[in-house]
Amino acid sequence: MAKDKTVYVCDECGQESPKWIGKCPSCGAWNSFKQLHIAAGSSTGKATPFSQQPNGYKLLRDIQATEAPRINTGDNELDRVLGGGIVPGSLILLGGEPGIGKSTLVLQTAMQLGKRVLYVSGEESEHQLKLRADRLAEGMRQEPHGQMLVLCETSLEKIYEQTKCAAPDLVVIDSIQTIGTAEAESLPGSVAQIRACAVSLLRFSKDSGIPVVLIGHITKDGTLAGPKVLEHIVDTVLQFEGDRQNLYRILRSLKNRFGNTSEIGIYEMQGNGLRPVSNPSEMLLSKDNEGLSGIAVAAAIEGVRPFLIETQALVSSAAYGTPQRSATGFDTRRLNMLLAVLEKRVGFKLAQKDIFLNIAGGLRVTDPAIDLSVIVAILSSNFDTAVPASTCMAGEVGLSGEIRAVSRIAQRVSEAERIGFRQILVPEAGIKNLPPGQKHIEVVPVRKVEDALRHLFK
Repeated sequence: MAKDKTVYVCDECGQESPKWIGKCPSCGAWNSFKQLHIAAGSSTGKATPFSQQPNGYKLLRDIQATEAPRINTGDNELDRVLGGGIVPGSLILLGGEPGIGKSTLVLQTAMQLGKRVLYVSGEESEHQLKLRADRLAEGMRQEPHGQMLVLCETSLEKIYEQTKCAAPDLVVIDSIQTIGTAEAESLPGSVAQIRACAVSLLRFSKDSGIPVVLIGHITKDGTLAGPKVLEHIVDTVLQFEGDRQNLYRILRSLKNRFGNTSEIGIYEMQGNGLRPVSNPSEMLLSKDNEGLSGIAVAAAIEGVRPFLIETQALVSSAAYGTPQRSATGFDTRRLNMLLAVLEKRVGFKLAQKDIFLNIAGGLRVTDPAIDLSVIVAILSSNFDTAVPASTCMAGEVGLSGEIRAVSRIAQRVSEAERIGFRQILVPEAGIKNLPPGQKHIEVVPVRKVEDALRHLFK
């Protein structure tokens, strides 16, 4: 008779060990190893000789594969990020820091789905969910769907029992950190419990064909061991980003086995729920920045969607001995690199200046094409000279001070022309990719940072 396998897993980083050790060799944590029992199955126990093993392989040409119809969520932004909707039998992980709006997004999606949804909550009571649903329904101007089921439970085994009775079309687990299984002896929320529950839910979704959505909490820098250990198990990983103090949120796909990972969704947080932003450029641009220094508009692309966003900078004399460098929505290390380029290649001395940078709307933009707008905004604030309000720009700045080519130049120019900008600065190397026909916007090619500054600050 096969015996159960016992392994030890670190609660902090997920490191496995065949025996208990006091200090984790991976993360250095003490007394973090917890015992995990793995039930004996077909793959455990005494090994079977190869000649006696049944054939489990198939020829690729003999496998019949038909693409199942996706489940339309009714949310265009969410469908875009998922690649067209929810795939039956898929396991989806929605991660983000606490309070960012993950539960709100999933709950309002479940309410408008029009299918039988089992919402399993391990954090809120039925009364709390009802109050939240009523508030969201008021914002969506509809009543909560009659087929939505609510279950407040933290035991995975009991969840399976209720799922068998309910026969839902979709299962939502909120959140995976609160769910525990008898297969792991550690407390809910530990790495061993999270991994065991995720593997079991993956097996359940594949066998039953019912898609499962897992909600997981991570810290702002993503260091919590919870959802990070699940990324290789699940089919789709969605990251909900944003600042809780700002209105806008970005839903980003980090992994998708059924679609590309280049799509993003933009939402606006309101008092009665999240609202999709179909036209982010008009929402993110201020209407009254005429004549203000330290503002430059960048033609950015997140995923495959172009939008225009303001880059705001404030440069002042250092009040203390050490100058401050602060960036919101932008990588601080890249900011320091751009400041070094300004000093070394262009000749502007900003070493004794406090520099504060902000990407409007609370969004975190990863597109390198906003480098040029960052430099322009900093110098605009330093000289207290406004950038023309009808001008935007796109370009990556290299270490030699050159303006490097960026992707999707034509989309950036078209978006700027649609919004009403009359001039856009683009890298000279990418001008050849522009199709003819821009009638209402002037395209200015620039090769170096000096060329852009000379054109803007005549």
